[in-house]
Amino acid sequence: MNDDLRRLAARQEGLLSSAQLAAAATKRQRQRFLSARWLHPVGPRVYAVAGVPTTHRYHLRLGLLSLGERSWVSYEAAATLHSLDRSRPDAVEFTVPRSKRGIDLPYTVHTTDMMKPLDFVEVDGFRVMSATRTILDLAHARAHPQRVEAAIDSAVRLGLSSPEVLAVRLETLRGSGRWGCRLVEELIVDSGGHTMLERRFLQLVRLAGLPRPRTQVVHRKNGRHVARVDFLFDEAGVVIEVTGRLGHSTPTERARDAQRRNELQDIGRRVYEYTWEDVTRRPMYVTRTLIQRLRLVA
Repeated sequence: MNDDLRRLAARQEGLLSSAQLAAAATKRQRQRFLSARWLHPVGPRVYAVAGVPTTHRYHLRLGLLSLGERSWVSYEAAATLHSLDRSRPDAVEFTVPRSKRGIDLPYTVHTTDMMKPLDFVEVDGFRVMSATRTILDLAHARAHPQRVEAAIDSAVRLGLSSPEVLAVRLETLRGSGRWGCRLVEELIVDSGGHTMLERRFLQLVRLAGLPRPRTQVVHRKNGRHVARVDFLFDEAGVVIEVTGRLGHSTPTERARDAQRRNELQDIGRRVYEYTWEDVTRRPMYVTRTLIQRLRLVA
């Protein structure tokens, strides 16, 4: 093969479409590649370079090349490319316009007429549905609510979506009767944090009738970064941090936490912490003490 084809195949997990071959090699050359077994057919109008490994990326690329330009990695496979929590690393799924149904592949291929340009992004060289659309697709596929929660919270944490963006995209699908819209609508009420634990805390705040805090608020002093905090109740000047089961256990981590807390107090914040056990197993304690602390005058 010539150098151009080698470079193209290297970027595509060792795969080439028939259109790419036709554009870069004559018919005689293509026949020679096949007869010499440098290439062999592996899918509709797709060829593989001899000896390439059949990795997860290989299967994603094979699907996209077989389905053509109007195809995107989607659902669980898109969640994996976006690095959303609880994704399945072996998932291979695609979405195409409904008019393109019928191509025979050993993968799951979804069809839809409800797509907008904002649904399409590129991740690591693959055409893929956006994180926002992927969340909506997971709900549409009847994924467990906790799985959809994890997708929402990790997309927010990674800066790939937000509750506001989800709400806007949801509004355009609401009247379509699309399954899963109501679930996402319910789940974004307590979203905005970065973890499931932060989501549970926001739920406690809402159920207690307390004002919703701002999430992931950056504090600075004299232009210097002091801390990013989980929650800030602005009116009371109260910072709430929630810590997972492991927490910070090394002397270095504890020293850093103490310095961070002291600096937040220096700029007028009152800082309180609730643990995983508090939020998940002692919600009444969290609610009661939080009400008391928010009523204090700084």
